[in-house]
Amino acid sequence: MKTQTALILGLIFALVIAVFAVINVDPVTVNYAFGSAQWPLILVILFSVLLGGLAIFMFSLFRTMALKRQRKELARQNEQLKKELHDLKLEHRERRTPAATSTRLAPDGDS
Repeated sequence: MKTQTALILGLIFALVIAVFAVINVDPVTVNYAFGSAQWPLILVILFSVLLGGLAIFMFSLFRTMALKRQRKELARQNEQLKKELHDLKLEHRERRTPAATSTRLAPDGDS
């Protein structure tokens, strides 16, 4: 459901951008660091949206990679702690149960 909602909202956003860009077709002057050029406003809008989407994609990609790395590390730590807990339980069980060679005293004090 969440994916469908995100897809529908993305399509609506793309439609709004497309309509906005088609309405604005007048040529504008775009100034670069080394000069300027005349571009149709529709191309400037679409290029800006494309660069914004690319930037968001790159940030989310880096975040996803960091979260995957963190998940791997936590899974490794979890397995290590499970092994440690298992070893401690075995050690505790061995201390609580008497050894087979030990002798128990009878209730009246006789062996």
